[in-house]
Amino acid sequence: MTLATKHARDIAVAGIDVGGSKKGCHLVILRGREIAQVATSTDAAVLHAHCVAADVAVVGIDAPCQWGVEGAGRGAERERIACFATPTQARAEANTSGFYEWMFNGERVYRAFATSHPVLRTNRYEGAPASIETFPHAITCALLGRDAVSAKLKRVQRRHALAQLGFDVAQLRSIDDLDAALCAYTAQCLIDGRARAYGDANGGFIFVPA
Repeated sequence: MTLATKHARDIAVAGIDVGGSKKGCHLVILRGREIAQVATSTDAAVLHAHCVAADVAVVGIDAPCQWGVEGAGRGAERERIACFATPTQARAEANTSGFYEWMFNGERVYRAFATSHPVLRTNRYEGAPASIETFPHAITCALLGRDAVSAKLKRVQRRHALAQLGFDVAQLRSIDDLDAALCAYTAQCLIDGRARAYGDANGGFIFVPA
């Protein structure tokens, strides 16, 4: 059965909130409004195995899908998305504070998914398994209809946004789980043709609910 003939509730999607090496990454797999799986791992290969086992179609990842370009940046980050500016790989490697550790972990996640779910390089879904970059803050803004949401209230606001969509948020025990679920929901929106793409093919796209 192809994705085109499957009912939306039968299509599995995933979201991954990328963290530092100590905290690891949080994974949420959705089928329709059902939260099918919640998991945590420091190993990108484990996350990939969960998604392959669940026959996930699209994976939304909260991490840059590529490094910045010196002097140019990324188009998606120059548009109306409030997020960290992605440095060049050389600048990230030269930084000794450890701040960019999560970006290197994100790179490992994309690499683990590359053969089965390559990064989507177009601004809309074309039916094949794919990974996409997304960003929980921008997702929440889109869902709540605001240009900005409160960092202090992000747990409450993100839980409320998911509950309003019909998800059982009691299964999502941390802000990282909530963020992973938001990323997975954006993957659903992409499949349904309800996602907006920021950026371009050269700098990589960031997707949020339309």
